[in-house]
Amino acid sequence: MNTSAHHDTDCFMCGLEQNEDANVVFRDPLWSGEMVPGYDVPGWFVLRVRRHAERITGLDEDELASFGRRAHDLVAAVTEATGAPATYLMVFGENHPHFHALVTARGEDVPADRRSGDILRLRAEHADPEAAARLVPAVRRAYERLTSSDTHPLPA
Repeated sequence: MNTSAHHDTDCFMCGLEQNEDANVVFRDPLWSGEMVPGYDVPGWFVLRVRRHAERITGLDEDELASFGRRAHDLVAAVTEATGAPATYLMVFGENHPHFHALVTARGEDVPADRRSGDILRLRAEHADPEAAARLVPAVRRAYERLTSSDTHPLPA
């Protein structure tokens, strides 16, 4: 698939195709898991469809069929690498109307008033680009290990 032909030049998420490799956990023809500028809280990653598609209803059949596997694998890798007791997968799409999911590791240190949906308040309170970047290699290794013996391969 030639993903470059399917980008919206005004879309923040499409612009992540230019994200530095050091920020990327994985990329396949359909999906990318990566650390995103502005959401650089340690343990936060974005899973995004690589072509411009709005809402889950904008996904094509291959993207839809593979979303659950990619979400599962990225959440598992983030959880393993961070040791978080909870890892959230959230989909909104209002600020950036391009289908993506925010994966957020929630550590024991996160107070009760910043858990569940209130974890988004940590975006401003706990942003730490250097600490977030230091986690990328560990999440990448966990992701690669978890998917290397993938018993649920994606359709070709």
